[in-house]
Amino acid sequence: MNRFGPSVLPLRRFSSTSSSPTFVAKPAPAKARHHVQIPDTSFPHGYSLTGVHCGVKKNPSILDLTVILSTSSKPASAAACFTRNAFKAAPVLVSQDVLEKSAGRARAIVTNSGCANAVTGKQGLDDAWAMVKATDALLPKSEASEATHDTFVMSTGVIGQNLPISKILSGISSLVPSSLGSDFAAWERAAKAFMTTDTFPKLRARTFSLGGQTFRMAGMDKGAGMIHPDMGPPTHPSQLHATLLGCILTDAAVSPQALQSALTYAVDRSFNSISVDGDMSTNDTIVVLANGAAAGETKEIEENDPLFPAFREELTSFAAELAQLVVRDGEGATKFVTVSVEGAPTFTDAHRVASKISTSALVKTALYGEDANWGRILAATGSVSLSTPIDPYRVNVTFVPADGSTPLPVLVRGEPELVDEVRAKEILSEEDFEIKVDLGLGSECAQYWTCDFSYEYVRINGDYRS
Repeated sequence: MNRFGPSVLPLRRFSSTSSSPTFVAKPAPAKARHHVQIPDTSFPHGYSLTGVHCGVKKNPSILDLTVILSTSSKPASAAACFTRNAFKAAPVLVSQDVLEKSAGRARAIVTNSGCANAVTGKQGLDDAWAMVKATDALLPKSEASEATHDTFVMSTGVIGQNLPISKILSGISSLVPSSLGSDFAAWERAAKAFMTTDTFPKLRARTFSLGGQTFRMAGMDKGAGMIHPDMGPPTHPSQLHATLLGCILTDAAVSPQALQSALTYAVDRSFNSISVDGDMSTNDTIVVLANGAAAGETKEIEENDPLFPAFREELTSFAAELAQLVVRDGEGATKFVTVSVEGAPTFTDAHRVASKISTSALVKTALYGEDANWGRILAATGSVSLSTPIDPYRVNVTFVPADGSTPLPVLVRGEPELVDEVRAKEILSEEDFEIKVDLGLGSECAQYWTCDFSYEYVRINGDYRS
């Protein structure tokens, strides 16, 4: 037996409705297949990066420090969305300050895993600034950057512990140009150094066209538990929406203002639309850099540029792809479930209902048990106050298989269907499927991506610090 226990665990079932005396705990499906080889040509130009072991984690074979540098001649446009948790970690506060004082320009990102540097007081802030300054020192000095800092800092791991800052600073200062690279191996090392309870590095890249020019976009993120992000730009008003950290890098030329607008839109439809366990982290951060390395003399895209909507959609699609990897790697998860809410009066209404369904412990445990208990979905839906009150006799609920076969309606205009339980079991036994709820109140829609609650999730989080 390994530290995770047996792969199949028979448990005593206590139920007034089941004749089966035991329940077999299912192992999570293998997830390594989601880590794929990416051609070097897909990565954006003008970035150099690596991941190393500096000593935050005890095992010297595990990477725990990521450094990413933009090598273009000018500072990159920068945008970021941060957690709205009241207990914002030191790196969040420092990165917010960097973004504000640099007027949306930056050239580097530094990240450590193994310690969140959250709720660590003045020492935590000093340590985060020390990481920024040490990474700034790796960059060539320019007149524009003398008075500001060029580095975003992120941390992930256990809350309430101070960083082993001397080890981190030594790790940063030991880097030389030959230590960093721009090929797949370098990007993979950087992504691996993000990981905590993640089971695979979350790395993606793509090419896209704007105005007849070809650009590239690549990104990495981490997260498997403490996942229910609610992020926005520093001055954005609060709204409904293990730490989630991520960065997206592109060689397109986009102004800081347009980049922030595109990211805020994208995050609401990607990272703010995932949930593993309903818990918002103190450290959630998504950073985007656009260095223009492939744009030549082309002007930066502004919000009123005809190319802006296409760039925003490209960023949103890519962010959603990265966000979904986090749910697929949810701690102990055996299911990847898309919750689609249609027919809502507003996007916010649809998003709030999808969030409520995705975070319901009763829904998530039913998903693990492969039980088509649609009453729990309705209960979650009906608990949300919307801009237009729900009319129960307009609501439809359907289970949709991922293989394209016939969907299974379980509620039609408020009336329950005679459900084929065998067919329901077939759909819910698959790793991927969709829950579709049509409110019948309008034309707006939203999606959430969630997973189930398993025994393994409890085990992982019952002894996380040990």
